[in-house]
Amino acid sequence: MPSNHEIIRDHYAASDRGDIDGMLAPLAPDARWTEMAGFPYAGTYIGPEEVRRGVFERIGAEWDGYTAAIDELIDGGDTVIGIGTYSGTHRATGRFFEARVAHVWRLAGGRVVAFEQFTDTALVRAALT
Repeated sequence: MPSNHEIIRDHYAASDRGDIDGMLAPLAPDARWTEMAGFPYAGTYIGPEEVRRGVFERIGAEWDGYTAAIDELIDGGDTVIGIGTYSGTHRATGRFFEARVAHVWRLAGGRVVAFEQFTDTALVRAALT
C-alpha cells in the first residue's frame, strides 16, 4: 500500500496531467474538502463528486492555464502538507494571477478524509475584476 506522502504526490501528478479522475481517486466518499473563505470557490464540499463540480470543473471552465505547482511536500504521517504556487489567467477578465498556497491533507486508511486550502485570496480575486 502506498504511503500517505505517495498518495498526495500522485494526486499532484494527476493534477499536472489534467486528470481529474486521478485527482479525486484518493478521496474517501465522505471526504471534507475546504476552499478558503474569500477564494472564488470558498466552502466545504463533501465527497469526490461535490469537489469535482464545485471546484475542479469550475476552475477548468473559468481559467486558462490554471496550475497548482507544488514544490514541497511535508510528510507528517496522517497529515501531509503541500506548499507551492497557484497561477492562471481568468477567461472573463484576461487577468493573470500568481499566489503562494498551502494545502493540508488528512488521511486515514490510505484515503483522504479532509483537505484544507490556504492562499492569498486577494491576489486571486484581483484577477476576477
